[in-house]
Amino acid sequence: MISIKKITKKYGSDYYALKDVSLDIQSGEFVSLVGQSGTGKTTLVKLIIAEEKPTSGRIIIGGWDITKIESYEIPYLRRQIGVVFQDFKLLPKMTVYENVAFALQTCGAKKRKITDTVPQVLKIVGLDNKMDRYPHQLSGGEQQRVVIARSLVHRPKLLIADEPTGNLDSINTKEIIDLLLKINEIGTTVLLVTHNREVVNNLKKRVITIDNGEIVSDQERGRYLL
Repeated sequence: MISIKKITKKYGSDYYALKDVSLDIQSGEFVSLVGQSGTGKTTLVKLIIAEEKPTSGRIIIGGWDITKIESYEIPYLRRQIGVVFQDFKLLPKMTVYENVAFALQTCGAKKRKITDTVPQVLKIVGLDNKMDRYPHQLSGGEQQRVVIARSLVHRPKLLIADEPTGNLDSINTKEIIDLLLKINEIGTTVLLVTHNREVVNNLKKRVITIDNGEIVSDQERGRYLL
């Protein structure tokens, strides 16, 4: 699914955000990427979604070498990758349904596809009974579920969740992690980027640890070591 080969990302003349990073993530895996703030996790995500380009090395996603991706190809890449961030970024004057539909409308999807897809993904995240609510009428956990629904509208092969529980309490955190596991069980590869030790240790899934821009540990059923 993802093959990262000797990736280095350098800023300026002497700062290395990532140094000679190599890893492979297979289709259908659930992987946690962990490390303290500033260790290179977010930089790696930016490279995978082609928000930035590496200084050297190669990134191959689904057989596609995106290292030298052209700007017009980026939207096609991002339809294969769903991304969920800590910041919800929901449109406050749109309902739950409209927020999710907007992700399809911006890509020129036809009305029939929108009316078929949106209820389906809202059912997956457990919000099919709140389609007419507005963001301010939802809890933090429910708002994050809308974001996850929005990331699923293109049926991505890969879902990247970058600190998705950073603004949530322990109860909502568990619900979001359970939802990510459910999405993984239906065949989507999940990359969870987090510094939440409790979440990672309870998952008992593969854990890749980054420190100072380098991979220092890759455990098949791991724990948060740092």
